[in-house]
Amino acid sequence: MQPLSHFSFERVLDRRGGDSLKWNRYAGRDVLPLWVADMDFAAPPAIIRALEQRVAHGCFGYAEATPALLEAVIDHLQRAYGWQVEADWLVWLPGLVSALNVACRAVDGDVLTATPIYPPFLSAPGLAGKTLATAALQQRAGRWVWNFPALQRALTPNSRLLLLCHPHNPVGRAWDDDELEQIAAFCERHQLIVCSDEIHCQLLLDRQRRHRPLAMFGADVAERSITLMAPSKTYNIPGLGCAFAVIPNAVLRRRFTATMRGIVPHVNALGLVAMEAAYRDCDDWQQALLEVLRDNRDRVATVLGNIPGLTVNHVEATYLAWIDARGLGIGDATAFFEKAGVGLSNGTDFGLPGWLRLNFGCPRTTLDAALERMLSACSGLPRPPPAGSTLL
Repeated sequence: MQPLSHFSFERVLDRRGGDSLKWNRYAGRDVLPLWVADMDFAAPPAIIRALEQRVAHGCFGYAEATPALLEAVIDHLQRAYGWQVEADWLVWLPGLVSALNVACRAVDGDVLTATPIYPPFLSAPGLAGKTLATAALQQRAGRWVWNFPALQRALTPNSRLLLLCHPHNPVGRAWDDDELEQIAAFCERHQLIVCSDEIHCQLLLDRQRRHRPLAMFGADVAERSITLMAPSKTYNIPGLGCAFAVIPNAVLRRRFTATMRGIVPHVNALGLVAMEAAYRDCDDWQQALLEVLRDNRDRVATVLGNIPGLTVNHVEATYLAWIDARGLGIGDATAFFEKAGVGLSNGTDFGLPGWLRLNFGCPRTTLDAALERMLSACSGLPRPPPAGSTLL
């Protein structure tokens, strides 16, 4: 493995005034953006080299997956997860949000998911003219877990599709095997197709954990599964629009691809090149990234965990911290911290008001500056009363 310094994770890239959606949100304001799931690290050198070589070719016509890309993806899934995938199971996509919307259109019937959840899970069913039913996750000993009785109650006679986030955005859980077994059994029992968004599967921060795709939990769930993956989050290439679905069932796969036709564009040529390089040549960069993210996660937990009124759950996966700010007693916590110079995601967008999502995928200097601003802003607030006390 290359040393961390080789990959320049501490180099601060100036993204102001350019094409960055993340940084342009606060153009002209002194606000550090820690909101959208877009890291501030340069992409791996191997990806940059592959892109430079492809750009030098000079022709950018319509592109399709090459045999080399196909081999890189299949080999990656086997090496990383022990998952043996057939080539014809793969469907190439420009992104996972479009895939969620395609799934909602391709499966007849209504949709079920658990909240809080990444906002497109909440919007995609309605855009497809489908009814969405939700079941709230619950906290147990400071850890978010499934509430299977609530999920059962949320079912309707017309429920046909479960949208799953695995690992989970925003709560940062890497689901345990027993939880995934229960989800698989639930889908089998109720004859549900499951669309599993596994875009953060290479970002497991707890060292003892290894991702297992839901489709590996039995032949039945594999046949009713649409697994969505992409290199975009792990290798910080979301702007290149490159993703794929794994759909073992031929009938379901045909319905999915038929729904895409005329609506979903081809993956762009540079995205395909980046995906191949990511899965073939960037294992050492990914492992170095995880070390940086673990340190950043622990820094966030230490600093924010010592601010009265804020609670941060342990982040098992992703580079996203899910923060309970209700104890601050300030109403709109997003606006409060934005005024203090830190841009965070509003929990309302995920279905849970009073919470915040913080992206710690950035150089330590940026993170420390943001945390210092949050700490300073909260230092002037009245201290919340101890738990169980009564205000007179």
